[in-house]
Amino acid sequence: MLSLRQRALLGGLATGALSVGVGTLVVFSYINTRVLEQFDETLRDRHTQLIVGLSATTDDPEALRDLMFDPAYGTPYSGRYWQVTDSGGAAFTSASLFDETISEPARVREEAVVWNTSGPDNEAVRGVYQKITFEDGTEWGVTVAESRFELISERRAAQNNLLPVFGLVGLIGVAGSLLLMSAIIGPLRKLRADVAHRWDKDDDLKPEDYPEEVSPLVEDLNQLLHRNREIVSGSRRQAADLAHALKTPTAILRNELATLLDKGADTEPADEALNRIDAQLKRSLARMRASNTAELTHSRTDLTISVNRLSRLFSIMAEREGKSLTTDCEGGLRVRMDTQDIEEVIGNLLDNALKWCRTTAHIAAKRVEGGIEICIEDDGSGIPEDAREELLRSGGRLDTSVSGTGLGLAISVDLLNAYGSKLKLGTSANLGGLACHLLLSA
Repeated sequence: MLSLRQRALLGGLATGALSVGVGTLVVFSYINTRVLEQFDETLRDRHTQLIVGLSATTDDPEALRDLMFDPAYGTPYSGRYWQVTDSGGAAFTSASLFDETISEPARVREEAVVWNTSGPDNEAVRGVYQKITFEDGTEWGVTVAESRFELISERRAAQNNLLPVFGLVGLIGVAGSLLLMSAIIGPLRKLRADVAHRWDKDDDLKPEDYPEEVSPLVEDLNQLLHRNREIVSGSRRQAADLAHALKTPTAILRNELATLLDKGADTEPADEALNRIDAQLKRSLARMRASNTAELTHSRTDLTISVNRLSRLFSIMAEREGKSLTTDCEGGLRVRMDTQDIEEVIGNLLDNALKWCRTTAHIAAKRVEGGIEICIEDDGSGIPEDAREELLRSGGRLDTSVSGTGLGLAISVDLLNAYGSKLKLGTSANLGGLACHLLLSA
């Protein structure tokens, strides 16, 4: 289906082309009529001049050649001719006819007759003919004619003079269509921008800022924004309530396991199973929260603040274990993710980096083509390339020597996928261990 922009442009161009086309036909028709009228008027003037000359030379019609001063009458086959015939049928002609004559119309009326006929060498001519009776009683047929090529040339010259004008009118029409399209699409473009910027705000769109045809749509969008905010808020609240509700039974189970452990019972399998239940619940709740947030909002987070805050927190944890965490983060970085979700992703990756590094971990964030890149790397033993996919899957653990559920990376991948972002595992070029590369939308 064509976009509104394309429809407005094509509609404007079609209307402009139709208007210019119809206007051209009408004007050209008018020009043809006016040129023909002027051509006939000129013929009548010449016909009158010929009658006046003949009135003075009825006794010697040959003298007409000396009275008609137009040089074209003296040039053979020039395209301009005159002819007079007496009552006996004798014809006296201009020198331009040479030895030819012009046929007279079959039907003769008292007034002058304009008609198309053939001239010398079958040349198409247009002439004026009238039967004249003078006071001396003589009767004459008076004809003035001119080549129709002259008429066609005059029409063509007039049309050619107007073609640039119609071309200019056409360009103005196209420019007008573009301006009209911009004027029509402008409010919709503004509405689109306002909606995109107000998903994560509480203020409503103002119907009075838009044309009356768009105002009902703006009101509907306001209702939709309210509903979406309620859905997001309700989903996150339900996830939080569910997590809170599960904490108490989990705590009771852990206390019972601790009691059994004090009595000498082997609780390690039960502890591991409970840890995995906690991790799976955490992953499911995070996935549900991220899915609702990513689909219904366009949240933006100041990544620089989040990275610096998490770096300070994990640096303290690293110092307790005799390790170090370094940070290199550009200022003013913002990403299209909910703050809680992006911080959970970074927190999981930093926790893994500090857990598996020997002495050093590093986090860097910078702008790159296509968005924002975060790289978290360490100087640990790294992960073989063929095992990295296994690590990203749910429950994929390559080493059980360190405590954990192995779901930290899987949770991070779920959160990133909900926002259309990616996590790629590689080898650190600087530290030699594992490198986690995140590409986020700015």
